[in-house]
Amino acid sequence: MGAAVGTEGGGGRNVNVDLNIVPFIDLLSCLTAFLLVSAVWVNIAQINIQPKGKSRDAPPVTEVDPPVQLSVLLSADKIWLGLSRVGDYQEIAKNAEGKHDWVKFENTLKDHKASAYFTDRGEMELAAESIPGSEVKYQDLIQAMDIAIKVGFNDVGLSDPGGLTVRPN
Repeated sequence: MGAAVGTEGGGGRNVNVDLNIVPFIDLLSCLTAFLLVSAVWVNIAQINIQPKGKSRDAPPVTEVDPPVQLSVLLSADKIWLGLSRVGDYQEIAKNAEGKHDWVKFENTLKDHKASAYFTDRGEMELAAESIPGSEVKYQDLIQAMDIAIKVGFNDVGLSDPGGLTVRPN
């Protein structure tokens, strides 16, 4: 009769082989962790895009004039207020003490807020123009923003002086 499995065969070697599966289990656990982590990254890395512009199914767009924009330019010696599409510029000079006239600025902003252009809107743009030797103080910029919010312009956008919609000549 022949030799039984697990016993020595004709060559004197044991034919029963024990496989070490610990490295295989380690590899599978690493691959599983990598799969779970990469699945989360795929979901996080999505960019939700909403198309802009015209589509063929959308109704035709009628062009509407952009709303009037209030621009405020704060310089070291004056405050300029301008309305786009109107071409109206107002200049508020410093008071007798050599400081910005914040009371007049607040009253002017109140008048603009009460006008038909801004009764239901609260956005305005603000810029500070500092030049060497005539710098605008940071506190003055914050003061102008605080007054604008107090009056009702809740969406005050800080802009570059060259990027204002309305800029005095």
